[in-house]
Amino acid sequence: MPVVRNPFLASAPRHGRVVPAGLLALALTAATATAQTPTHPLNDTGQVTCYNASAATGTVSPGTPAPEATGFKGQDCTQGRAAADALGTLVKVGASSTKGRDYTKIANDGSVLPASATLGPNPGDWACTRDNVTGLIWEVKVNNATHLRHSGHRYTWYDTNGVINGGNAGTVGNTSTCANTLGGQPCNTSNFRNAVNALTGANRLCGATDWRLPTANELQSLVDYQAQNPAIDTTWFPNTPAALYWSGENYVPGAPYAWVVDFYGGGLGANGKDNGRQVRLVRGGQ
Repeated sequence: MPVVRNPFLASAPRHGRVVPAGLLALALTAATATAQTPTHPLNDTGQVTCYNASAATGTVSPGTPAPEATGFKGQDCTQGRAAADALGTLVKVGASSTKGRDYTKIANDGSVLPASATLGPNPGDWACTRDNVTGLIWEVKVNNATHLRHSGHRYTWYDTNGVINGGNAGTVGNTSTCANTLGGQPCNTSNFRNAVNALTGANRLCGATDWRLPTANELQSLVDYQAQNPAIDTTWFPNTPAALYWSGENYVPGAPYAWVVDFYGGGLGANGKDNGRQVRLVRGGQ
């Protein structure tokens, strides 16, 4: 089974230290209602390979509907949308490479595009991906270091809203980790979100101005657990580094931290707000 990298082990200054396992367990059970309570349908994991205690026993396909070993029945590989997709019985609005997912490309001007559309700056070029299961529309990153939405730019977590930040607004950051693409403003999550929402006319991202940071659950809904490095459908989400991505949610047991998802292997964890991490904006679903 793919190894999931622990997001707490990434090197970082000050608050980049690891969060104790006991503290994480507490967070996952009692203290993180916002991060653990979905507000819309969840995606399937995408996992269609079955395992016994030591090795893979087969992958679901029309000729192999349930490749599970004795004593290892009822695995995720044979359940839900991913299994139906692998069997060829799932009906989709759009398409996907990850089993069980259903995506549609959205243009810079907000119009719906065919699956063959390519990324670009023109109004009719691909810029966002709509998840037809969750209803969320996601920013698609570009590979251009001078662009506002370059995939390699990193941001500290910062939000002055006391209802959201748990009493710790985070770190303002500097202008270098996003190549000064925010008009002289520091590279932090709020400034990036505000800059994208401030775009006007034909420059608006997919015609919208209500982009936000995702919840931890929303962000984790993009993870493909059949893949790693990166653990995402790269056909529909190209230019995705296998890195930690910020959610917009504070980590309740420790205000200097916020929730992250690791797109190397799909792990969910907490990271110090002063770390520079990737951001993917979303809209809808709330």
